[in-house]
Amino acid sequence: MSGLRFFPEAASTLAPGVDDLFLFLILLSLFFGLLVAGMIVVFMVKYRRRDDDERAPEIHGSLALEALWMGIPLAIALGIFAWGASLYAAIRRPPNDALRVNVVGKQWMWKVQHLEGKREINELHVPVGRAVELVMTSEDVIHSFFVPAFRVKMDVVPGRYSSMWFEATRAGTYHLFCAEYCGTLHSEMIGHIVAMDPADFQAWLAGSQPGGPAVSMADAGRAIFETQGCASCHTGDSPRGPSLAGIAGSQQKLADGQTVVVDDAYLRQSILDPSARVVAGYQPIMPTFQGLIGEEDLMRLIAYIRSLQSGGST
Repeated sequence: MSGLRFFPEAASTLAPGVDDLFLFLILLSLFFGLLVAGMIVVFMVKYRRRDDDERAPEIHGSLALEALWMGIPLAIALGIFAWGASLYAAIRRPPNDALRVNVVGKQWMWKVQHLEGKREINELHVPVGRAVELVMTSEDVIHSFFVPAFRVKMDVVPGRYSSMWFEATRAGTYHLFCAEYCGTLHSEMIGHIVAMDPADFQAWLAGSQPGGPAVSMADAGRAIFETQGCASCHTGDSPRGPSLAGIAGSQQKLADGQTVVVDDAYLRQSILDPSARVVAGYQPIMPTFQGLIGEEDLMRLIAYIRSLQSGGST
């Protein structure tokens, strides 16, 4: 299908599965559409009334026939559902070793930062043959991160994190679009995904960037952590707040009796609205940082918290 002008090239591991399901649905629709249209024409001609006095004989129903024409569509629909559900699950679950990249949408650009600190605008460099997970949010309105060649698209919503993943299968430069109308210059919110050989990607990642050497997101987050005074409550065994060492990915019991997984969304909410879900055993004394920390700095701060190991220094 990549040879057809109206199909984009397929350049990710997810693309063949998406294309196969789409092609199956098109062919299935054509088959039944032509079958029904053909039967209508045949029945119109074969069973047409030949004179005004002709009356059609009464036809009694057939349970076997009715079960057949209900069972076949049901089996096809369930098969499509199972196929689509398995494909959706594969698209939504990134591999454990996926390379993590943070993306912030803003009118009208994509701001990208790698964990190693390298930053990009409207461009994303990735290695071929390695799964890449994008953790995304928006600074203003709803955007949508769309890469046709990879067959992936995900809405980027302000106030929350959304994620998607892909694995490029060959080197090249591929179009990146915003697929959600986001304002006057929506049509100019475009960019490129640059898929590179792993060795070339590592050389690019280690290269210099404008403004001086890159600072890893964890190191940048540590500086924010210290500047905002977070260490006064979250360092060591402070009674005013829980220790953050090893907290990312763990389960925490809240003051209301619920248990939550400490993921990016929970950490973000705890920073911006700390009284919403308080950890059991602590008082809701933490001030809100809403309006004091931007989305990019929030991601850096969360990257630092994720880097803290249980029993390690905070």
